[in-house]
Amino acid sequence: MTEAPLTDFLAAGVDADEVPELAALASARPLLEAFITLFRGTEAEVLMRLLVLREIGREADSPRWSPEALRARFTYLDPVKLETVLKRLRDNALLAIGEDGHYALSDIGRNAVAAIAMLLRFGEEEDAELGFLTAQLAGLQAVGSITPEALGHLLSKLNDLSWHFEEAIASGSEFRILDARRRLSANGRWLDRGTDILNKLLADPEVDFDIARIAQRIGLAQSRLARVDASFQRALNKIEAQRVTLGGSGISSSDVAAWLRSLDAHRIAGLAADACAAVPELALLAGGHELLDRAEAMLEGESAATDTQAALPPPDAEPAGVTLQAEDLRLLEHFTHRLGTLPVPQPLHQVIAGGGFAPASYRLSLLALLADGAEAGPEDGPVGSFMRLPIEVAFSDTLTAVGEDEIAAMTLGEVRPRATTPA
Repeated sequence: MTEAPLTDFLAAGVDADEVPELAALASARPLLEAFITLFRGTEAEVLMRLLVLREIGREADSPRWSPEALRARFTYLDPVKLETVLKRLRDNALLAIGEDGHYALSDIGRNAVAAIAMLLRFGEEEDAELGFLTAQLAGLQAVGSITPEALGHLLSKLNDLSWHFEEAIASGSEFRILDARRRLSANGRWLDRGTDILNKLLADPEVDFDIARIAQRIGLAQSRLARVDASFQRALNKIEAQRVTLGGSGISSSDVAAWLRSLDAHRIAGLAADACAAVPELALLAGGHELLDRAEAMLEGESAATDTQAALPPPDAEPAGVTLQAEDLRLLEHFTHRLGTLPVPQPLHQVIAGGGFAPASYRLSLLALLADGAEAGPEDGPVGSFMRLPIEVAFSDTLTAVGEDEIAAMTLGEVRPRATTPA
């Protein structure tokens, strides 16, 4: 299969020499051909070429390899495949072979290996692109060859980070804001390094105008990133004010959201299986003749005559002899009696258990009320009696397995009689 010539990608009547943007790429054709050699073919072929080239270039003390030494070094590779890889690298000027038959990296091959090694090094870190671009600028500055194009890459990355952080704040999601804040913190050292490079560039009175212009724009972008941490904190404070705590358990809506985010889609679907009601179909829209009758009435001007009465009917008199049902407080009274006779401290799950999940949840909410230290209650009645119980409730941050009475697990805690002060 032959390759399409360059002219096939250009518009009709346009010659490659008429496109200035292609000039820099055409002048670097030998280097580009080296990378084409490395990365053309299947994934396995590419990995094998990179493996062999990197291992050959890794030996700094003895950079020349005999064929026997290479075969001994790559004993885990098929000998025929190894010879095929070496031949391809040699034929495309990535490997040089001397008159003695020893292999060594060519200049282009060494540059390719060095560039790939740097990318792999920064690929191990979060936001490797910013670190790579900053390190590249530091190297170019050291040899006095910084270009507007290299600065432009850094400016584009900084603007992309600013956009990402603004989107996180605008989303109002606590988790996206925290992730963005961690990302900003991880990039802090590269931002500081970039600031040092810019200060040295702008301090040079003979710096090129285009370089100085882009450097100033980079400084503005870094200033925005330096202020974004305060925006993160304001957004988190606003979320904190809206966070809901579930009783006195110490569990907040953020904890629930974090737990849901840790589940896979199948588990979440199982939780929502019986929680969503089906939406009934609007049968009145199914029949076309009803809509047609209504439309005819509107066209004939009959709508004003058939307007419905929107006023509410008069209220009915309350039937005599009907009394409101008193609130059922028997469960509260029984629980108050149990706690009032509590002899010794008992585990929380044993105190609230009994009767199923609903009664246990009710008892737990009452104990959470006591744990909050709420003493302002009614003076009379069952609620007031409960609030005056000499009982102390302690909750912990861990869970304990229950496995009975419709309760799988709950917060570990203890209910104990309040110690009395001797007279």
